[in-house]
Amino acid sequence: MKILAISGSVRKESTNTALLRVMKSLAPDGVELTVFHRLDALPVFSPDSEDEATPMAVREFMETVSAADGIIISSPEYIRSIPGGLKNAIDWMVSRFEVIGKPIALVHASHRGEDMLASLRLVLSTVSDNFLEDIFLRVPLIGKAPEEIKEFVRGQEYELQISTFMSNYVAAVQNSNGQV
Repeated sequence: MKILAISGSVRKESTNTALLRVMKSLAPDGVELTVFHRLDALPVFSPDSEDEATPMAVREFMETVSAADGIIISSPEYIRSIPGGLKNAIDWMVSRFEVIGKPIALVHASHRGEDMLASLRLVLSTVSDNFLEDIFLRVPLIGKAPEEIKEFVRGQEYELQISTFMSNYVAAVQNSNGQV
């Protein structure tokens, strides 16, 4: 099973990217989790740049989306909203077929951010009829460096929460794809 984990942050020391990388190391057997953290490589969405005019960076991103059995998104909150880079990536996905029906779940690397999460849930439930709102993971990582996050998350409490999240998500993806 191939899972695409998208970080909504382009920051080099992003807690969201660090969390997704730890999740990659804890993925169950048979699950390949790829972390995409280069939203800054995608040009600003324009309907004039679709079809034959689609930029190479977007084509490559959409190939990754297409190859994935499911998508996990982890995003910070910027000014109580979805970061521009993540919204731009979603804009590129929304008018295409690759994301349709993909199971999508959220993880969040903060104890706050309810406004962004509400907006993101609304957007994702519009983009995919298979947005898994009930499968959600929150790990409070604000103020921690990526090296600290690895150690913190690998503690018994959060490692168990991540394992439970991944098990529930993998089961939902299998069910969605008729693999159960």
